[in-house]
Amino acid sequence: MSASGAVQPGHPGAAVGPSPAAAASPATGPLFRPLSAEDEEQQPTEIESLCMNCYRNGTTRLLLTKIPFFREIIVSSFSCEHCGWNNTEIQSAGRIQDQGVRYTLTVRSQEDMNREVVKTDSATTRIPELDFEIPAFSQKGALTTVEGLISRAISGLEQDQPTRRAVEGAIAERIDEFIGKLKDLKQMASPFTLVIDDPSGNSFVENPHAPQKDNALVITYYDRTPQQAEMLGLQAEAPEEKAEEEDLRNEVLQFNTNCPECNAPAQTNMKLVQIPHFKEVIIMATNCENCGHRTNEVKSGGAVEPLGTRITLHITDPSDMTRDLLKSETCSVEIPELEFELGMAVLGGKFTTLEGLLKDIRELVTKNPFALGDSSNPDQSEKLQEFSQKLGQIIEGKMKAHFIMNDPAGNSYLQNVYAPEDDPEMKVERYKRTFDQNEELGLNDMKTEGYEAGLAPQR
Repeated sequence: MSASGAVQPGHPGAAVGPSPAAAASPATGPLFRPLSAEDEEQQPTEIESLCMNCYRNGTTRLLLTKIPFFREIIVSSFSCEHCGWNNTEIQSAGRIQDQGVRYTLTVRSQEDMNREVVKTDSATTRIPELDFEIPAFSQKGALTTVEGLISRAISGLEQDQPTRRAVEGAIAERIDEFIGKLKDLKQMASPFTLVIDDPSGNSFVENPHAPQKDNALVITYYDRTPQQAEMLGLQAEAPEEKAEEEDLRNEVLQFNTNCPECNAPAQTNMKLVQIPHFKEVIIMATNCENCGHRTNEVKSGGAVEPLGTRITLHITDPSDMTRDLLKSETCSVEIPELEFELGMAVLGGKFTTLEGLLKDIRELVTKNPFALGDSSNPDQSEKLQEFSQKLGQIIEGKMKAHFIMNDPAGNSYLQNVYAPEDDPEMKVERYKRTFDQNEELGLNDMKTEGYEAGLAPQR
């Protein structure tokens, strides 16, 4: 069953102009300011606009803000003082991400129902147990909770029920029965699965156990299909002719791109680098002259290794922080003493030092938007502060810990300062990948030997 009307269709119409209060406030600072309850200068812009319910003028309030860990969004709220109708929605103001994202949440308790959710227009919401789906672009984007998503679906299904009961009684009865099942889910009559699939990659589901791993939430990043790219208005690139082979080891390539922060034109430099005692990697670095943002990304220059690699380093001295480190996109990171695990694809590929990666991890965890501000849970905030303090002690060399890099593709590296001799504080293990790990790497369906024989009879 589809709930295409889960949100009231009315929305702010033709804008007349900003209110005197909004016009008087000076525009200072950046356009998208970080979301903070302590920022008194961050005020919404009020615009007089047409109410689509009574066709009289109401007020639309727009707030352009930047949420850490989620980029820029536009929060809009419309209210009409004449008929009392109101509507709220959010829109992503950032760029479409390189990959789509799928969140699969197993809801077992009321705590799971209270998880905060950012759902964009392009996201599809499903509850497999009820064969229920809310298609993409049938709802406006929303900042809500799991319970709020179900409540919006119930409201959308109940919207035209009086008319259905008068015209099509059988269909209305079936919808009433289905609404009852949704209400049972709200009361947690039984566990269920919530799937949010967003090809744009801009949706988000809260992890209330951060920085620990959330066993009830599975996050999957995937490449968009041509149909999904067309739905988002992205034009597929035409295949290019193969260029002549060149020696790229002594050349820095440049290509034009847009800054991920301010979207201004920028240039990305790409270089093929040979890491001693390891292999070749491709380093890409972007420097924006407009806002000063810098980013770098590392891609493996070779194939997937026959065996996976697990590197365990016992951090005992501050000098360990200066070790060079290559983390590929398929590498996960663990710190057992902090009960911390960083999954694959998070932070992307990086070529940095151990200190640089630990600082990136601390910034990623402590800037979680759902753990900050007035809506944060005090217990969760204390856990994050404790985690940040312990991680700081490890960086400063005041606390010993084990740092584990697990890369099923075998394309990650941690410097051995005793090379070519063995490092007494570092252990490198090679292991055979499991079926699930091969599935994540796309190797189970890849045939690299004997495929010519299968094609011969067809010629």
